[in-house]
Parts: sequence; structure tokens; C-alpha cells
Amino acid sequence: MLMVPGTERLSDAPDRSNLDSTHVTNKFGQSKMLVPSTKHNLPSQKPSLKFLIYGRTGWIGGLLGKLCEKQGIGFEYGKGRLEQRSQLVQDIKTVKPTHVFNAANVIGKPNVDWCETHRPEIIRTNVVGTLTLAEVCREHGLLMINYATGCIFSYDATHPLGSGVGFKEEDKPNFTGSFYSKTKGMVEELLREFDNVCTLRGRMPISSDLSRPGNFIKKITTHKKVIDIPNSMTVVDELLPISIEMAKRNLRGAWNFTNPGVVSHNEVLQMYKDYIDPNFKWVNFSLEEQAKVVVAERSNNELDASKLKKEFPEVLSIKDSLIKYVFEPNRKNFSSGLSSQSKNQNKSFKAYLLHSHG
Repeated sequence: MLMVPGTERLSDAPDRSNLDSTHVTNKFGQSKMLVPSTKHNLPSQKPSLKFLIYGRTGWIGGLLGKLCEKQGIGFEYGKGRLEQRSQLVQDIKTVKPTHVFNAANVIGKPNVDWCETHRPEIIRTNVVGTLTLAEVCREHGLLMINYATGCIFSYDATHPLGSGVGFKEEDKPNFTGSFYSKTKGMVEELLREFDNVCTLRGRMPISSDLSRPGNFIKKITTHKKVIDIPNSMTVVDELLPISIEMAKRNLRGAWNFTNPGVVSHNEVLQMYKDYIDPNFKWVNFSLEEQAKVVVAERSNNELDASKLKKEFPEVLSIKDSLIKYVFEPNRKNFSSGLSSQSKNQNKSFKAYLLHSHG
């Protein structure tokens, strides 16, 4: 289960998109006057939220629905295919949403190498579909929260490994080592032309559900060998609820949607060993050795999360977030499991003694 302490707090946060004003701009340029509220202790009424979510069968899309249920936000999953414009229009007319969330994304199974041999499928959903949804939302005056990727950058001369200098939101993508990342970078550049899109660059997502196949920890704990490079990463349990708050605040443009700072593969695995499995062992190999067993190159980078941190000062650094939202809860569960297992073993042993000795 996704553990989201503080979710209720987020749902009660002030809706900064509806501050008191006598003049607002709606639907990107259409202005109208508002009657100012009276000051006679009348309860303020926030407009009810209704989210239209694409990506029902995906990891993020599924969690979004659970978060909406927890926060009491109305939502429906889109039925149309992203590349089918008429179907998207029908969804909007039927659902009448206040915001649209795009969590539909094809990345390939078992990994991103799949994209190298399925390029038309990648273009259809990740490029044509995303741009079509953005355009339909623009025409209907709707903000689209787009879950994108920060795997469009790679350490370079101006952002060297270990320097602490991260890529910012305005930086141009410099990584095209995989077809997936190449198309994602292209789409992000085009989405900059839409004033109704909030692009969230997530990276190497990690959640408290350690059994989830897409979880970065699940991946590296099942690999025979892993590289050891510091990277920016996204703790889903902490940041996904914040994406809902970003929709409430009507935030737009590109955002590095990762926890501040970086963490290396070995540091994550050491935490796993310390908190979850003291007997866990792993083997490292180099980038050159990795290149021999993968089809597409992998992105390694640090993203500058200062913009997100300024908007949400409570966001934890990547290492602190991992401990609070991932490893501490799982250590308790792991300890509880061991305790239950021990009790069951004791019961079985006592039953054996009674049976054997009358």
C-alpha cells in the first residue's frame, strides 16, 4: 500500500488558485469580473474538484485514484485512447473535469530496451497521444498535469558528476541514448508552447511498496549486478500527493519532480540491507560492463529541485525521504512479520510436544 502521511493536510491546504480578487483571467485570456465576497462571516465555498485521469492500469494512475478517494476528490478515469482526439473530447464532455492528469505512458517491459524495437508504439502514445491531450485540454480551458521524466539529461562538462550542480527546468535535454528518452525530450520541448501544461520530471521512482515491479529498489535488488552512480530520484509516497496540490494551485510549466539531492545505487542498497535484509549482498559493475548487457543507454544525472523546494519547503531530501517513507515503514512491517513467524513457530512446537507426549 502507498503510505501517505500528511495527505489530509494537503487536502486542507488553501486553494491558491482562488484568492480573493475582483478580476480574474479564465480560459487563457478570457477575462471576467467577480463579485467580491462580503465580510459577514459567511463560509467561503471552494469550487468542487473533479479530476480526469489517464493511465488507470499504470502504477501512478492507480495510486492517483487511491489518493483522490482518500482526499474526497471526485475523479474518473479516461476511457479514450490518447491518440484519438474525438475520444478525448467525449471524455471531457462526459466527466466535466476541473483538471486532467496524464499518467499514461509506455516505457516497455521488462525494461526500456523494449522501446528500441517498438518505436511506432512509443510515438503513438508518448508523443502523438500526449500532445493531442494537451491540445484538447487547451481548447477546453483545462490544466493538464503531465507526469514526464527527468531521464532526458546526462552528466556533462557543465553538470559534472559529484559537483552538486543539477540541471534546471529551463535547460535543454542533452540525453538521447535511448529512444524512450529521445522522444520524451522532444515532447517536453513542444509542451513548452502550451500554457496549460504542468510537466513533472520524475526519475527512478521509489515507493514503500517494495514488491512493485516498477519500483527502483525492486529493480536493483533483483539485478545480478548494479552500477553505482549518484542520481536524482522521486519518492512517490511523498511527492505524488504534492502533484495533486500543484493542480489545486494551478501551477504550470516544467518542474524537476525529484527529492532534493542525489543518492547512489550502493547507498540505496546499503539502506535496504540495514533496514530490510541484513543478509543482502550485491555486486557492482562499471558503465562499460553495463553497456554490454543492455540495448539502450541509461540516463544518469542530478536535477536541481530548488524550484520545487521553494514552492513546497516541507519536501525532504532524497535520503531523509527514503528513510521516512520507505525504509522505516518497511522495517516495522518486516519486524512484525518476523515476530508473527516466530510466534507461529512456537505454537507449532508446543503442539508437537503435546501430541508427542500426550
